[in-house]
Amino acid sequence: WRIDAEDGTVRRGRVEPELPAAQRPGAGYHTLSLLRGNETLARCTLIVAPRRAFQPPAVQGGGRVWGAAAQLYALRSTRNWGLGDYTDLADLVGLWGRHGAAVVGVNPLHAMFPHNPAHASPYSPSSRLFFNTLYLDVEAIAEYGKCAEARALAMSAPMTRQREILRRVELVDYVGVAEAKRSVLELLYAHFRRTHLTHADARAQDFERFRRARGAALRRHALFEALQAHFHRNDPQLWGWPVWPEAYRDPASPQVGAFEREQLESVEFYEYLQWQVELQLSAVGGRSMQAGLGVGLFVDLAVSIDRAGAEAWSEQALYTLGASIGAPPDEYNPAGQDWGLPPIDPARLRAAAYAPFIATLRANMAHAGALRIDHVMGLMRLYWIPPGSAPRDGAYVHYPFDDLLAVVALESHRNHCLVVGEDLGTVPDEVRTKLAAAGVLSYHVLYFERDAARDFKPPAAYQRQSIAVASTHDLPTLAGWWQARDLDLRHRLGLFPKPEMHAQQRQEREQDRTRLLLALQREQLLPPGMGGDAPTPATLDAACLRALHVFLARSPAQLVLVQLEDVLLAPDAVNLPGTTDQVPNWRRKLTLPLEQWDVDERFVELVRALARERPSHPKDPQ
Repeated sequence: WRIDAEDGTVRRGRVEPELPAAQRPGAGYHTLSLLRGNETLARCTLIVAPRRAFQPPAVQGGGRVWGAAAQLYALRSTRNWGLGDYTDLADLVGLWGRHGAAVVGVNPLHAMFPHNPAHASPYSPSSRLFFNTLYLDVEAIAEYGKCAEARALAMSAPMTRQREILRRVELVDYVGVAEAKRSVLELLYAHFRRTHLTHADARAQDFERFRRARGAALRRHALFEALQAHFHRNDPQLWGWPVWPEAYRDPASPQVGAFEREQLESVEFYEYLQWQVELQLSAVGGRSMQAGLGVGLFVDLAVSIDRAGAEAWSEQALYTLGASIGAPPDEYNPAGQDWGLPPIDPARLRAAAYAPFIATLRANMAHAGALRIDHVMGLMRLYWIPPGSAPRDGAYVHYPFDDLLAVVALESHRNHCLVVGEDLGTVPDEVRTKLAAAGVLSYHVLYFERDAARDFKPPAAYQRQSIAVASTHDLPTLAGWWQARDLDLRHRLGLFPKPEMHAQQRQEREQDRTRLLLALQREQLLPPGMGGDAPTPATLDAACLRALHVFLARSPAQLVLVQLEDVLLAPDAVNLPGTTDQVPNWRRKLTLPLEQWDVDERFVELVRALARERPSHPKDPQ
């Protein structure tokens, strides 16, 4: 309220409505109206949320569970088409579940760019509302068993040779996989139209129910993909909607409407693919329940989207498309960081009663038992870089943190989904305090858990409400860290701000290896032949890797995850931040096919050790 007094002074204040306890609705999304008699003066959304996010019974009380962290594309199997697919993910869940794991984490599964499969970073997606169709298992689609034409193409000699090559190569060939799958998927969709849609049978009705449930957002997403395919086919330089013919940049334009009517089959093809993803992800969830995982599938939510993609086109009013998010200059990155992703406008988000954020959470929690929120500090503030400016010219823009955190808690309960916040790096104390109060798990990475003397903290010093890991996708693998391969690579690529930093950090790494062995020794976990007067080994072996994960498993942390790359002692990291095509980010495959993990001594001994340290907890009855 505001009072303009007679003497010219102005007084301001706020009236905070306090609903009597007996009148407060339960948790959910309600409508609050202000009335004068029967006249409605104003109306807004009233969101009532639990104070804390959902936690499954497996981690309640003293529950401590363990599991795996995977890059889906990296999975090898004797049946996939050159990159890991949703069936591989279901098999991975079953594999780890059989050995007592409660959770299997995976990289973001967000929708990418079918016209440009080489755009591989899952943290720069086309949309966070839909899923990556390149991960589809073509042979698991119901139409495959009924479409002779599709099977004949897939089993032809050229296609069979191509699949063998795609499986054998060391790095994922995204373009080759996409070409192979696309040709068969188009035949499967054509068969579905002829056999089911034209007859409006039970399967067609299932498809229609899926489309109705996803509503206008699905149609807009499919429209974007059909339009992008159309324009890119005619001109490969058209990389996204900002460079389309101007009339098509507005989703509501008459020209877009005409395209939808004239190219309906092309649009429905992309809806059909999203339906198949829904079915295959449901199968992954079913496998989690069959295997008795106490948490289940652990998915990753990227911090934003690519400005050239489907969600930016569909939600142009929501995003500040000219700006980018990143990080200010610091000692490690003196020029700052520009991630090239557009930020959501917080005022527009609030005006929409957070509906876009709610939709994003629901889409990603639907088949998950846990959700990782990348760069969780973004719920409070993001570092915006103005158009055409350098990172040093950016500024922090604040978001309605309390509101967004309340929505996270509400959706986590509705979806029975544990929430983990990636809070690495410099994070304000307020963020960690509020996340902890809201029941959101913090991140603890072995490399960074040090005391004031830089010694590694003992397991008992780790927080209870946390996830403990040895490394992450943006950090060196344990084997690579041990050999300082990450430092040597950064040096070769000229990524150190000062040349002398390479030698300095290499020396520190040698000291850190000794510190790590001492930490194991204090826990009586040092493998035979290590420590004491014995020289520090030049490479990490399976026994030491196992000891390091038992070290983490002894902590009170509710979750402990093992990277698949670490199980196999892979020397190279999944991703090197600050690079694009200088190294094969998001392309490295695991060296061992899924079918051989059960007999691999490194895996068998590791999961036995973790199961002894963290025995299975009673599973969630839901």
